Amino acid sequence: MWQHVKNIYHMGIKELIQLGQDRLMLALMIYAFTAGVVVVARATPDSVQNGSVAVVDNDRSQLSQRLTDSFMMPTFQKPVLISAHEMDQAMDMGKFTFAIVFPPHFQRDVLAGNHPEIQVNVDATCMSQAFVGAGYIQQIVVKEIREFVARESVLTMSSGGSSQEAAANMDSGIPARIVVRDRYNQNLTASWFGGVNQMINVITMLGLLLIGAALIGERESGTLEHLLVMPVVPFEIMCAKIWSMLVVVLAATGLAVGFVLKGWLQMPIEGSIPLFLLGVALHLFAITSFGICIACVAQNMPQLGILVLLVLMPMQMLSGGLTPLECMPIWVQKIMVISPTVHFVRFSQQILFRGAGWNVVWEPFVWLVSLGVLFFIFAVLRFKKAST
Repeated sequence: MWQHVKNIYHMGIKELIQLGQDRLMLALMIYAFTAGVVVVARATPDSVQNGSVAVVDNDRSQLSQRLTDSFMMPTFQKPVLISAHEMDQAMDMGKFTFAIVFPPHFQRDVLAGNHPEIQVNVDATCMSQAFVGAGYIQQIVVKEIREFVARESVLTMSSGGSSQEAAANMDSGIPARIVVRDRYNQNLTASWFGGVNQMINVITMLGLLLIGAALIGERESGTLEHLLVMPVVPFEIMCAKIWSMLVVVLAATGLAVGFVLKGWLQMPIEGSIPLFLLGVALHLFAITSFGICIACVAQNMPQLGILVLLVLMPMQMLSGGLTPLECMPIWVQKIMVISPTVHFVRFSQQILFRGAGWNVVWEPFVWLVSLGVLFFIFAVLRFKKAST
């Protein structure tokens, strides 16, 4: 037993030395856990940043001016006042993503309860901002109009105006007030979500790539045959590769959480970082075991790259990181239970965003251990078969 542990330890040290000499792989890891996370986090397409807005104000009233001033940085650029005949040409030239037109007598019709129409022209070629930006504009306009009508109704009543008219104005909106409170990410900062999701993808990618490249590299250089004729068994070779790659990726993850997520992206970590790293270790155990299975099928590095790409893309897209798993078809949800990324995304968001403890995340941890053991057994069988 002790001899097995010594063999696993020394072969793992060998793997770390080989990885340290691979400058290209080290550069990839440094970029993936630093600039790669930040670039993807700040380029998240589901939010509007610096949207260009033009306003055609045919009313020139207090309400239209208030609405114009409500489009503020960093969501929108400062609105530019243009005339009606300039709008089409400016939109055709791509100068503005949004063009808002306030009709004549807009404020008077609002106070009278006539429900005037505001025209919002959207450049739909800017798909990353067009749909979401139109929703933002609608929310801002509705909010500002309700507050304006409520204030004017109070002033009308206090100045001795018609209480019936004031009540009609107040009833022009919905009868109930909706109060929205955003938990865990009060400012709806998209970079926090994007950063965590990208780090999850990087950990999974490197877990597959490092273990596969290490195994294929030894096979191509002929050192794998040397190992097999030594007094070591395939189980020891696999364990050595898994623990060495696990330590490297786990250390990089800890540094990324501290310096990239908390430092660079200014993301508050609500939960326990050691508990999160424990889950990362379980995920790496499962994903590296799966990576050995892929490496046993591939004959060379190009084949490994293609297989990793074919496996990695569906795992990431259907993991629940971009689209919640419950929004997918039932059969997809049932199939993706066998994917480690689903459980990885689940406990990562619960710990980092919601501050969940062991009593909440134990279930995905158990799933990862079970999948890891299953993949490891299958990898041992595949490795023995490929080595004979």
